Amino acid sequence: MTAIEQTEAARPRGTRLPRRARRNQLLGAAQEVFVAQGYHAAAMDDIAERAGVSKPVLYQHFPGKLDLYLALLDQHCEALIQSVRHALASTTDNKQRVRATMDAYFAYVEDDGGAFRLVFESDLTNEPAVRERVDKVTNECAEAICDVIAEDTGLSRAESMLLASGLGGLAQVVARSWLHSDRSVPRDEAVQLLASLAWRGIAGFPLHGTEQH
Repeated sequence: MTAIEQTEAARPRGTRLPRRARRNQLLGAAQEVFVAQGYHAAAMDDIAERAGVSKPVLYQHFPGKLDLYLALLDQHCEALIQSVRHALASTTDNKQRVRATMDAYFAYVEDDGGAFRLVFESDLTNEPAVRERVDKVTNECAEAICDVIAEDTGLSRAESMLLASGLGGLAQVVARSWLHSDRSVPRDEAVQLLASLAWRGIAGFPLHGTEQH
């Protein structure tokens, strides 16, 4: 059950929950409010009301609004990192790896909770702790892609990282553009188009010591 689903399940005020369940419920409520209103317009009152708890209960778990926001960022940044790593490990066929990685970004932005907006469209990127987390997810996804490129092509780490950053950036920007266009192209088709574009580029670097997949 997602944090938002737990929020819906536990909405009535006065329900006693185990601490972890309460924390997840509060995170789900905070995500709904932050996605809908942005960080600056959101208020702890709004989050408490959405969760169906009193403000003192909210403050028992999170000392302030920034703490809530950072907890959500930690959760959703890690989710994308793990999704990209899983995509890369899902096959040894590099063409399929490219497609799986592109699809990981599309799946991430398409999630109904809208968590990608907190990560890639935040109105709080001037806050160092937020910027650090956004940079971390970008860099760790690129590092995961870089590992595969460096191993398979024999390119230097620096060269592989440049290519990986390009692939990750391409996937993230295009996935968001696709979503904002109201999914005018079906997801599978959009992923295939982007994967074909990316593969035409990365396939120009032959596999190190063997034939290209």
